Amino acid sequence: MLIVGLTGGIGAGKSTVAQLLASHGAAVVDVDALGREIIAPAGAAVGSVLERFGDDLAGPDGGIDRAALAAIVFNDPDELAALNAISHPAINELLDERVGAIADTGATDVVVLDMAVLVESTLGRDTAFPYEVVVTVEAPPDVRMERLIQRGMSTDDAKARLGSQATDEQRRDVANFVIHNGGGTDELAGATAQLWDALRRLADERAA
Repeated sequence: MLIVGLTGGIGAGKSTVAQLLASHGAAVVDVDALGREIIAPAGAAVGSVLERFGDDLAGPDGGIDRAALAAIVFNDPDELAALNAISHPAINELLDERVGAIADTGATDVVVLDMAVLVESTLGRDTAFPYEVVVTVEAPPDVRMERLIQRGMSTDDAKARLGSQATDEQRRDVANFVIHNGGGTDELAGATAQLWDALRRLADERAA
């Protein structure tokens, strides 16, 4: 299989590109959702998070209070690093399970790992099925800001989120393909179709 790492800053349109790739036939694994899964009730990282950050983070359902956890780690690099040291290995284990299950079905030979923090982490790398191709989605900062505010985020929160992530330059440095999403939906759909053709060629070359 061709394993593709798909990334992009908040508001850039990464999830939309993932949906479009799925419509073309790719299997998409939402890595960000796996991060939520491991701290949900009975999640693999719940015990370790409570041990490191305190039992006060336990939610009434047995999972982790995500808002309370975010308040601890969002503006503290050391605390965020501690959380990542717990969560990322657990996420990678789930990734192996999910990608392995896709491989067993044989339904597709292109798997897309949809992840926000590809540049900032080893997610999708320290696995049995590491990504080999990187796609980054980007949009102008003012467009991203407008999208975040339209989602209901305050201007200050939007600026903080944009400032806390990797830069476009850092993502481009590791990218094999760059999708620009500063225009309309038709333009993005066309760019993603061209991307799919390129990924399809790569997958076919591997199978030849």
